[in-house]
Amino acid sequence: MERLRSGDVRALARSISLVENQSSLATEILACCFPYSGKALRIGITGAPGAGKSTLVDQLARDLRAAGKTIGVLAVDPTSPYSGGAILGDRIRMQEHFNDAGFYLRSMATRGALGGLARASADAATVLEASGKDVLLMETVGVGQDEIDIVRLADITVVVLVPGMGDDVQSLKAGILEIADIFVINKSDREGADRVEKEIRGMQSLAARHGDWVPPILRTVATSGSGIPELLAAIRQCHQRLQTEAGWKTRRQAFWRERLREMMRHELLLELGRRGFSEDGLAHHAEEVEAGMENPYRLVPRLVSEVFPAEGRTQPGGSGLPAIDHLGIAVKSLEAATSFYALLGLQAGEEEHIEREQVRLAMIQLGESRIELLEPTSEDSPVGRFLARRGEGLHHLALRVENIESHLAELKRRGVRLVSDTVQIGAGGHLYFFVHPGSTGGVLLEICQHLPEKP
Repeated sequence: MERLRSGDVRALARSISLVENQSSLATEILACCFPYSGKALRIGITGAPGAGKSTLVDQLARDLRAAGKTIGVLAVDPTSPYSGGAILGDRIRMQEHFNDAGFYLRSMATRGALGGLARASADAATVLEASGKDVLLMETVGVGQDEIDIVRLADITVVVLVPGMGDDVQSLKAGILEIADIFVINKSDREGADRVEKEIRGMQSLAARHGDWVPPILRTVATSGSGIPELLAAIRQCHQRLQTEAGWKTRRQAFWRERLREMMRHELLLELGRRGFSEDGLAHHAEEVEAGMENPYRLVPRLVSEVFPAEGRTQPGGSGLPAIDHLGIAVKSLEAATSFYALLGLQAGEEEHIEREQVRLAMIQLGESRIELLEPTSEDSPVGRFLARRGEGLHHLALRVENIESHLAELKRRGVRLVSDTVQIGAGGHLYFFVHPGSTGGVLLEICQHLPEKP
């Protein structure tokens, strides 16, 4: 990290290689880089194959370097389906920058990833930012209509088009149209540039508007540098708008939301491997599914349940299944009851006195659940009346939930009979309400929720 932060190009290159190849050091490298990241302006350059993206990036880098900015370039190239390699053409096009200490180019193969970027692009961007680069230029592989991962990584997205390619705005349909902050018609000295601009403006009139920013349409000839100053001016204007309207923060938050989801997915797959789920096993199940011997829609939930046991997992949707929190037992003598459970090796916690309920209680931990011993301090209390009618025994069952208010609202909506229709605060600060035995089959049911402990 010291070498990387000091501008050592070999340390930068080595760090990105370790990250890209998922070395055992990758996580530590990224964790150390993160505090120094997030300050560079990320500019995404995307568009159809042959649009001149690499030449455009080269010209942008040249002008930005002339303005004193340090530049990092991430250029993604398609991977061969046979060899796994890539023709890294950007290295050829940008050779004149290689002796420039303020310029760093990294070509990356997609390695089968869809969306226009390589899987390690986001991590490589973090390393480049930590090295002190002011601007990151991120060029995607030639994309089609829905390969729009760049919008999640870039602060400003430039969509590049060229005239004379048949259906000139084919690549703008669906998602591509909506992600552009700036449209560039490159090779605009060719015939048909006017028609491309007209079609873009027509499609803009049909697209949903996000704020008051209308993506400008600029013309460039990247091979000669024509239109590059105007493009940089538009980028600066868009950048200023993002900063003044809090758009920068919004986009970075959206990026991290998707990035965290992707990182969690990756870690879960690694955990599957650590728990014995191998590629050979996956190949075997693929053969079984193809032969019709296994149903994939039943297979996958079964495999997940085998690797990650059901305990602790929640229902789809995240509401979570209620769990038994405790059994409430009415006793005549708290001391006598706790002495009995002590014979079983179960120790009661600190005794509590609940004035509102006129009861003394002690909790006994029993695995994930508990036993709540209840001694009335008044014969006219709820527990006192229970003892007079039924004697010692099970007083209530308590179920623990994650969102007590939503459960209370649903039970009210369905007309369930409740002892009280509001949430109460109980011992230890937990929330609770009671459901009448008439609705539960004869058992008083407590619904409770434990709040996080205050630091």
